[in-house]
Amino acid sequence: MKFPGLRKIKHYFPVSQPKPQLPSFEVRPELDTYIVGLDQTIVDVVASVSDDFLAKHNIPKGLSNLVEHEKANRIYHELVVEQAISDHFAGGTIGNTIHNYSVLADDKSVLLGVMSANIALGSPAYHYVCHTSSKVDMNRLQGVAGDIGRGITMITPDGERTFVIDPSDMDQLAPDYIPTEIIASAAAFVVSAYPLRATGQPIQQAMLKALADASAHQVPVVMSLGTRHLVEENREQILQTVSQYVNVLAMNELEAEALTGFADPLLAAEAALEFTDMVLITAGADGLYLCGYTDDEIKRESSNPIKSASLADFNRFEFSRPMLRKDCHKPLKVYSHIDPYLGGPERIKNTNGAGDGALAAILHDMAANHYHKQVQPLSSKHEQAYLAYSSFAQLCKYANRVSYEILVQNAPRLSKGLPEREDSLEEAYWER
Repeated sequence: MKFPGLRKIKHYFPVSQPKPQLPSFEVRPELDTYIVGLDQTIVDVVASVSDDFLAKHNIPKGLSNLVEHEKANRIYHELVVEQAISDHFAGGTIGNTIHNYSVLADDKSVLLGVMSANIALGSPAYHYVCHTSSKVDMNRLQGVAGDIGRGITMITPDGERTFVIDPSDMDQLAPDYIPTEIIASAAAFVVSAYPLRATGQPIQQAMLKALADASAHQVPVVMSLGTRHLVEENREQILQTVSQYVNVLAMNELEAEALTGFADPLLAAEAALEFTDMVLITAGADGLYLCGYTDDEIKRESSNPIKSASLADFNRFEFSRPMLRKDCHKPLKVYSHIDPYLGGPERIKNTNGAGDGALAAILHDMAANHYHKQVQPLSSKHEQAYLAYSSFAQLCKYANRVSYEILVQNAPRLSKGLPEREDSLEEAYWER
């Protein structure tokens, strides 16, 4: 595993030791460190359209709209004829996240979902496979006769994005295709709230089985919320699922408000910590917040400037490392915030996937902690049952940096890892 950031030598990772077996593209639970993600496999199509085009097809502007397969096909073929399509991307919030994880960690992950049994050139499945890291193990996908999902992002001249979602067979994932032995040995299991709205579809039961498997084997469960409208429509179901299974909850400030009723990210995080262990909130130009628990007896005070907002001195203990609430003798809520990296890009090329990039960084650090505990179990880094290897403040820096990398490119997925040395950091940093 490629470890995130500059680290002290005494906590080294023995990656130079010779490995007794040849490398394998397929995950081996007894040997590998990996994360598992369950997703509605979908391809994103990006097109520029007029307001008249939306009105013609009766598509409400600015919303995420589920449409039947035939209607989506008519829209897609008209976009092809008008040469309005600019890109095809492999999509899905969890697909994006585990792809980014594998790029950052240069290590394996497992994707659970469906895939077309017969992949034709130019089909949604073809574009999905082409744009997914080879480190993502797709051997456990369920084959289906039809297509995977297709999401058409239509951008009007005012910059507003309108989404047309064609589910096709993406919700046909059956519980029988959830490999308990793979989930049981994972460093984390990550899923979005989207399958919760697929009422009556097999993927909903498959997701609940995977959540139960992860919980039974004490594998940290991470959930991304999706969109504000999804949260508003399924709030009680989401709250029940999070309270029962989820350890880390990721969302933007709009989704946080829909879930908790608080527009202020700090107050939303404080409320969310009543039913989960760690909260990541991306807040656009305001940066991101990472909040969670640590044990009061081992809290570490920050040397950064202390900040106050809706909560006084909220980042005072951001140098502490995250823990599950149940593992703390005296749980203490910890809050950390960071402004956009380098003040944010001069020109934002793409906002789609920035939150997935930030979550991938958190997962990378959690997996690194899992790996280090396996190879260095007596290290002082594991005197407590920590959820991640780094402090809240360091996790914020890493998530922020990865999010920036998404914002300055057109695609919602990383095409390469972060540079080994950052030009934006002073030379003294690298000489330490």
